[in-house]
Amino acid sequence: MRAFSKTLAAVLLCGVASLAQAAETAICYNCPPDWADWGTQLKAIAASTGVQVPLDNKNSGQSLAQLVAEQAAPVADVVYYGVTFGLQAQKAEVVDTYKPHGWEQIPAGLKDPAGHWFAIHSGTLGIMVNVDALGGLPVPQGWADLLKPQYKGMVGYLDPSSAFVGYVSAVAINRAMGGDLDNFAPAIDYFQKLAKNAPIVPKQTAYARVLSGELPILVDYDFNAYRARYKDHANVAFVIPQEGSISVPYVMSLVANAPHRANAEKVLDFVLSDQGQALWAKAYLRPVRPIEMPAEVAAQFLPDSDYARAGVVDYQKMAAVQEAFAARYLNEVK
Repeated sequence: MRAFSKTLAAVLLCGVASLAQAAETAICYNCPPDWADWGTQLKAIAASTGVQVPLDNKNSGQSLAQLVAEQAAPVADVVYYGVTFGLQAQKAEVVDTYKPHGWEQIPAGLKDPAGHWFAIHSGTLGIMVNVDALGGLPVPQGWADLLKPQYKGMVGYLDPSSAFVGYVSAVAINRAMGGDLDNFAPAIDYFQKLAKNAPIVPKQTAYARVLSGELPILVDYDFNAYRARYKDHANVAFVIPQEGSISVPYVMSLVANAPHRANAEKVLDFVLSDQGQALWAKAYLRPVRPIEMPAEVAAQFLPDSDYARAGVVDYQKMAAVQEAFAARYLNEVK
């Protein structure tokens, strides 16, 4: 009987330990290690707060769809996505309000006043090129170049109907071709032409495929291209198209009725902390708080004259027209 009691006690202690371990977890939707160097950020969160955040490879659209599907019984605690998806999540009432430490230093246009979402960093869209994989072809310098037959089968862009970076690509190309948020005809025309050039259109980040040379050209952000060049030492070039591009913020939210709310708050506090913002800066992202980018990192960016070709848009309007554009893209681009 005494041996049984010891065994039972051991089992109970093991169960308590498991519960304690589970309590130090926060589930984040859309925290892929190969995107924006989330891998390094999550390790720092664990080391600083004790909260373990499992990797997650959803894109922004998939994350929002999952939050809506799980609204009655949420699984996630925090979510990371492009700003338009944050606005949609607020409208769908799947996120709660939270104002993390450092909130007051976020510019007014980059946060919901009540705290349903807030920016943590931003990036500029352009063309990421594995130079070695081009086989001697010139590095494309603009959107028009990607339509040239010499790049057939070499160009990739993320699905504009699902991934935020894909939708940003559509908005940037549309703007560069003379359209606006009330008129996406130029973007649809462009994607129809690009479809004849056999593009690759993944739903999730294709960073590793660019590094391997499988995907020589990818429409992506500056931070991923710089990381590939300077941290992974790949012969990667980044081009802000001659016709123009845009810069956009990525945001985070606390999920409504989050199962681990206290841990979720620790995660959100960390990504806005001095340490968290410095890690984003080291990963070539523009921190949302006024954290100075290390000089050696800033020196690796393209010149300001190149960035002058990248503008901003009305993110509220961009969110409002997103679903209609996605439907049109799916219907008209084959």
